[in-house]
Amino acid sequence: MDYEEIQVQFYSGYKAIVRPMAFEYQGRRQEVEEILDRWYEGGVDARRPEINYFKVRTSEGGIFLLRYHSVTDTWSACLRV
Repeated sequence: MDYEEIQVQFYSGYKAIVRPMAFEYQGRRQEVEEILDRWYEGGVDARRPEINYFKVRTSEGGIFLLRYHSVTDTWSACLRV
């Protein structure tokens, strides 16, 4: 899977990042309609930084995998076909 770095608007609560609300992908704004799944990897082992994943459906019906890399504070996405 090829991920592309993106900008994300997200809801934050007691934690820094709770859930993505919208993002820009290939020049188009995508509104998150539904979070279909969420998981993470790493975090326990210092050699594996925590990465949060969100599988989302947009208001246009697209399915995307979004990931947030905590060490670099960056988001990336790939379109699921």
